[in-house]
Amino acid sequence: MDISPIKHHPWSDRLAMDIALALEGSGETMAEILARHNITIADITTYNKDSMFLKKVEHLRGEVREKGMTFRLKAKAQAEELLTTSWNLIHANDVSATVKADLIKSTVKWSGLEPTKEANVTDGGGGGVTIQINVPTAEVVAQPQIKTIEQV
Repeated sequence: MDISPIKHHPWSDRLAMDIALALEGSGETMAEILARHNITIADITTYNKDSMFLKKVEHLRGEVREKGMTFRLKAKAQAEELLTTSWNLIHANDVSATVKADLIKSTVKWSGLEPTKEANVTDGGGGGVTIQINVPTAEVVAQPQIKTIEQV
């Protein structure tokens, strides 16, 4: 059973960034990029036929033009590449449950899926379940009596 994350393309986001930087006149030369990524000119020719690769490179070129090469952009590219490592560690049999739990928590936090303090305040604090039951009374059928049961 293959438990690796789905990889739709043979190139990395880091390669796309290196190409974008080279095309914008900064960064490494093409020879240095080929050596670092252990690829050939034939590989680059193949990637240049991949619309996803071309869109990624163009997007990164736009960010470099608009914002310059910021630390945040570099860190983002590294983080995207490290998600694959995190995935592999989470699914490895020889990694402890504590490490797996920490990786899962970190991934949730980085993705912005972690509950915020503001959400807890507006939800009544601390999470839990709220059940609302409308119970009609004999006197007023049109105005149901509402009872709320909260479980925290």
